[in-house]
Amino acid sequence: MNCIYVQIMNSNKNNSDNQDHLNILRTISKKPKISQRKMANQLGFSLGKLNYCLVELKKKGLVKINNFSKNPNKLGYAYILTPKGISLKTKLTINFMKKKMKEYDDLKSEIEESK
Repeated sequence: MNCIYVQIMNSNKNNSDNQDHLNILRTISKKPKISQRKMANQLGFSLGKLNYCLVELKKKGLVKINNFSKNPNKLGYAYILTPKGISLKTKLTINFMKKKMKEYDDLKSEIEESK
């Protein structure tokens, strides 16, 4: 029983991580020059959580982080999705849509049964 509980907990954590990563990848693809503070606020993350996630995405080769602090315009950082990051974003989006479609179909069936 403990093994099943651990598997469920790991599965839930992976789903949560995937959703967080998808949200970050989507934000980066729309606004590559967004600050971490603004991105954290937009996503409802703490700044620490966002920074941790960005470092993990960078380690996995999904995101490149360019520092432009020497630039006189002080752009700060720009986040760039790598081809691997774009591929994962697409895969996560498809999985998200499949999950939502299944939820929709289940709700529709439930409503039909209750009539």
